[in-house]
Amino acid sequence: MTQRLFSIGWTVVLFTFTTIFAQAETKLPSILGSHMVLQRDAACPIWGWDDAGTKVTVSFGDQTHTAKAGKDGRWQVKLTAMKASAKGRALTVKGSSTVKLDDVLVGEVWLCSGQSNMEWSVSRSTNAKEEIANAKHPLIRHIKVPHTLANQPQSDVKTSGWQPTTPKVAGNFTAVGYYFARHLQGKLNVPVGLIGSNWGGTRIEPWTPPVGFKSVPALKASHTDKLGEFGKAKLGRTTPTHMYNAMIHPLLPYKIKGALWYQGESNRADGLKYQAKMRALINGWRTVWDDPKLPFLFVQLAPYRYGGDAKLLPAIWQAQLNTLRMPHTGMAVTTDITTLRNIHPPNKQDVGKRLALWALANTYGKKGLVYSGPLFKSLTIKDGRAIVDFNHADGIKSRDGKPLTHFELLSAEGKWFPAGAYVHEGKIIVSTKAIRKPIGVRLGWDQLAEPNLVNGAGLPASPFTSKVGKKL
Repeated sequence: MTQRLFSIGWTVVLFTFTTIFAQAETKLPSILGSHMVLQRDAACPIWGWDDAGTKVTVSFGDQTHTAKAGKDGRWQVKLTAMKASAKGRALTVKGSSTVKLDDVLVGEVWLCSGQSNMEWSVSRSTNAKEEIANAKHPLIRHIKVPHTLANQPQSDVKTSGWQPTTPKVAGNFTAVGYYFARHLQGKLNVPVGLIGSNWGGTRIEPWTPPVGFKSVPALKASHTDKLGEFGKAKLGRTTPTHMYNAMIHPLLPYKIKGALWYQGESNRADGLKYQAKMRALINGWRTVWDDPKLPFLFVQLAPYRYGGDAKLLPAIWQAQLNTLRMPHTGMAVTTDITTLRNIHPPNKQDVGKRLALWALANTYGKKGLVYSGPLFKSLTIKDGRAIVDFNHADGIKSRDGKPLTHFELLSAEGKWFPAGAYVHEGKIIVSTKAIRKPIGVRLGWDQLAEPNLVNGAGLPASPFTSKVGKKL
């Protein structure tokens, strides 16, 4: 009997040992997968988990790199910088087990984040049926991060996996991202990868990492001092850091070229304070990606009939305009492609193209491109008239041939009056008989404003105010 129990005991031990041994395997994060696009001209991290101490070998093309899993099981190598390649190749990882990723390309990788206007799909955009039928772009790849929350940074998140663009799947892609990629790919002739990490109805704070809040003194009292609380708070769609923890941090350190951002509707009441929050987000993402020059391109919100205070939206516009003071940023203006009763304008083609113009001109150094509409530069008061100078103003004109609209002048008493405006020698002359000595000017200062001022390329001017403060 004793011998039988001894035999059974060893059988259990051997079975357990064999099971544990069999379960040892090399694991990769979900962001690494077949059909992915690796960032060209940059060292690309490849990482994962295995048994502590296990030697892991990563092979791609003519490169082979090795690493040893640490005590926590994590390992990482960096592929040396590569030129763009449209030829799908296998990436092999050998550790306790072997993982093979197929059809891996090298090109440009962009993160697409924000709320519903970024999440808005191709299938719900203008000319959807035709666009989907023509979506045969195997060099454009997309991966979707699902909606999820965490009060602590996560190491991985389940995704849809990387998908080459075909009519079967393109309808589910972020429309802004897809049209951005299509224009970019057509001009650069390299593969483009899109990481869709977005969630409708969300505020900016949940997307911001702690280091971002810490970088902006104006947010210290309201956010930085409470970061510990956020880490213990009940999961919430409005709680700072909770989407960053679950939907951005798991992507690190996947190498990206830059970020596209379309958000702000849910922060509309913040007004000019939104600028500080944008700065926190941008600083934060640049820090966690260890890239102080990470391009950050965003969409200025479209006019919409929100109701309530009609001046709240223009204040957000000004905050977004002010954000362009940060280096390596860009902004697509959308005041001319709106649907005033639909918070989701379906024309995402032009939005994506306008973001791509910023990228092509400033990120990729393409010369001779007009990439922005007129942006306020300076104001001169002379003989009772306001003389307004703009950047990006070559060929400045009225979009529809009618008199320029939505200009106002500010009196010394602090009251704004509608004013007429016209083009003279590349500048805009603004005046009204109601004010003899104006002290300020603004354009499009109403949530329903669709100013008709454009430059020669037809790109619209951003709303602005020359007076920022109590007299907004």
